[in-house]
Amino acid sequence: MKSEQPADPAPTASPAPHGPPGPAAGPAVTEAVRPEWSGIDRLPTIDLLRLMNAEDRTVAEAVATQLEPIAAVVDAVAARMGAGGRLVYAGAGTAGRLGVLDASECPPTFGTGPERVVGVVAGGQAALAGAVEGAEDRPDLAVADLEPLALTPADTLVGISASGRTPYTVAAVRRARAAGALTVGLACARGSALAAAAELAIEVEVGPEVVAGSTRLKAGTAQKLVLNLLSTAVMVRLGKTYGNLMVDLRAVNAKLRDRAQRIVAEATGADATTVRAALAATGGRVKDAVLVVLAGVDAPAAAALLAGSGGRLREALESAPPKD
Repeated sequence: MKSEQPADPAPTASPAPHGPPGPAAGPAVTEAVRPEWSGIDRLPTIDLLRLMNAEDRTVAEAVATQLEPIAAVVDAVAARMGAGGRLVYAGAGTAGRLGVLDASECPPTFGTGPERVVGVVAGGQAALAGAVEGAEDRPDLAVADLEPLALTPADTLVGISASGRTPYTVAAVRRARAAGALTVGLACARGSALAAAAELAIEVEVGPEVVAGSTRLKAGTAQKLVLNLLSTAVMVRLGKTYGNLMVDLRAVNAKLRDRAQRIVAEATGADATTVRAALAATGGRVKDAVLVVLAGVDAPAAAALLAGSGGRLREALESAPPKD
């Protein structure tokens, strides 16, 4: 039986092996039962929480073993998105909801169009708020759900499954690969069907759950951490940040408008009056406002500099004419 300790690091981010993923019999490691935890229902609450918290602390270490494969995926996705491709997540249950969550947070954080990062979950919208029983066992639903996206070789599909053998998710990866898209399998087990179906694999083995089989726990946390790393690093590679500042955020409410002012102030060192004037002149666009202040250009010139640099603020600043 697998222990809860992190697995050894994967040596490389080479393509996942093809062919059968090994014996199909027996429960996945994510379904394993730890006999020593059989009495958790009799523990004092504080001891139950200590046990769960101790297990949670192992998750980040398990994710750390997969940083090289994650880096390979980031670079591959960034290259495709930079050429106009999309990042698509597909999964069932908790895994699918986490993909939808990550996709939904990219537009306000990084200013991406909603069509650039997409989440597909077995059972559709109804599955976001409740269980749609049986949807995860339907490969045909995965094919149907991907059809409207018309995947191309410029796109990437990341299949997410704790066990690595969810039929819906494996079918989504196979369908995407047949369309020529780059495919990635994100699982919490080694040697899975998902890894075998995908070109690249990220396999974060976190071991059995405190509540046996409840993969919304450590496995869900691991998946969320990996998706945070993946989408954030891709956006940094695409120039969606300036240093560690979210210069592509969409200031669509009072909180974000205040944040936009603070970001421009941090990036430029300008006073509040200058920052507000720059944001007003540029329609609230943070990158443009930074250029207005630092390069001494007007709003149309700032927009042109950004267009010429592919939206990368640092390059736009380097290409700006000297200030008078």
